[in-house]
Amino acid sequence: DWRLLGVSLRHDKNSMRAIVGNDVAIAAARTGKTKPWPDGTIIAKIKWGERKHPNWEQATVPGEFTAAEAMVKDSKKYAETGGWGFGIWEGKTLKMYDKEKSAPCFACHLPMKDSDYVYTLPNLQ
Repeated sequence: DWRLLGVSLRHDKNSMRAIVGNDVAIAAARTGKTKPWPDGTIIAKIKWGERKHPNWEQATVPGEFTAAEAMVKDSKKYAETGGWGFGIWEGKTLKMYDKEKSAPCFACHLPMKDSDYVYTLPNLQ
């Protein structure tokens, strides 16, 4: 039931991503209240490898599904990682990483500190 916040193509990872958000994330994006994102925001990315369209050489389309990951905003619970918890879906359950396993995720998001550690540029206004 989540809605699309954005899409990205990662050339360094040869992957395509659909970035979706829960109702809190969508409301924040629509009103421009994303610096910081409000507690309760959940942003997820669904990742696929990229491949050329078999009948249209100019088009890159999603290939094999690779993962689904999430960022959960709780400024108190995840204070040591910028207010964000990081997780991955295993089966039908979102498994949140502990502080140690979140460290590499948070390190990757550090360059986006001025955007509350979020790379996605929502365009819902």
